[in-house]
Amino acid sequence: MNAVDATDRAATQEEVEAPSLLTIILDTNPHAWALLADSLPLSKAVANLLVFINAHLAINYANRVAVVASHSERAEWLYPTPADATLEQAHSNGDGENGNRAGTGGAVQPPDDANKYRPFAQLEYAFMTNLQRLMRTTTPAAISSAPSTMLAGALTRALAYISKQSASTNPTTTATTHFNYSDPSSVAGGNSLNPSDDTTTTSRSNQRLTTRILIVSVSGDLAETYIELMNAIFACQRLSIPIDVLKLAGDPTFLQQAADTTNGIYLSLSTPLARAGMLQYLMFAFLPDAAARERLVMPGEGEGVDFRAACFCHKRVVDIGFVCSICLSIFCEPLADGTCLLCGSHLSMANYGQKPVVVARPKKKGKKKRVVDGGVETPGSGRETPVPG
Repeated sequence: MNAVDATDRAATQEEVEAPSLLTIILDTNPHAWALLADSLPLSKAVANLLVFINAHLAINYANRVAVVASHSERAEWLYPTPADATLEQAHSNGDGENGNRAGTGGAVQPPDDANKYRPFAQLEYAFMTNLQRLMRTTTPAAISSAPSTMLAGALTRALAYISKQSASTNPTTTATTHFNYSDPSSVAGGNSLNPSDDTTTTSRSNQRLTTRILIVSVSGDLAETYIELMNAIFACQRLSIPIDVLKLAGDPTFLQQAADTTNGIYLSLSTPLARAGMLQYLMFAFLPDAAARERLVMPGEGEGVDFRAACFCHKRVVDIGFVCSICLSIFCEPLADGTCLLCGSHLSMANYGQKPVVVARPKKKGKKKRVVDGGVETPGSGRETPVPG
């Protein structure tokens, strides 16, 4: 066939699209989802998220996905399933350590369904099984003691996973483990919490694995973890990992800064009508990867960003504060003894606030004199002043 059009197609390298790793951080704070039960329950949000994940995997067979739950008191993997959770599920099903998919980093084998594409069914089953286990093991005491969410911990786990997946991918050969339909331990998208499990590699292009993070947030103020959150954001900026944010409820201050700093997309669905179209926002705003966004006009461009910070002493969002000249810590009020609470440096506040503020009074404008024939007329005098000749 090569001789038909006088070309040598075997010598040309196949041009393929670079694989993309999408890491989703799902905020599973029970307090926040209880407030959104009327407009957007958690079950409906998860169903929309699964459709979005399947669309991401369908774009390219080499695409990968990972989901981390940002819960009240901890951060847990929803997909891929950790090995310890797999062993726990296997023991609960009576399979033992040699049971179904034990130790492979994936969930137990989903029931056969001829109406579902096998990789999508495996991902959905693992996702829902781990989410139900997370909710089942959450105690009321843990919810009452931690009303916020562990977003900083989830970001740290996502960064560690992205680093492992990127390190296991050679620039000249991309690890692309195909889904094995006959192997119950096969994981959709070639994912594994242990990169050594992805052993099947095929020669691809020189393009590296592209990575990005999507945060689906419903919690409010995150000022208590401001330092850890900003450290994770700066790490994403250094690694060129964009952070996309879909804000369903709560204060958008810090997550808006995260999207702006890392060149991500920030969308806030603050009304029940906007939350009803969550799937449309996911598909049209967050589905394109970094390469496609260079040729598209993405939403949220040109919007104002709230750059306020949280103080390190009382965890308050402040407009004007005091900054340590050594470690750049922010405080909402002058320190009592002049010692920084973080680095311990002694700071001199001088006579701040004791000197009165001097206000310069404007100079009075002099009255203009009008020159007339033979003299100068002063306003208000009613007569002319003779000019000496």
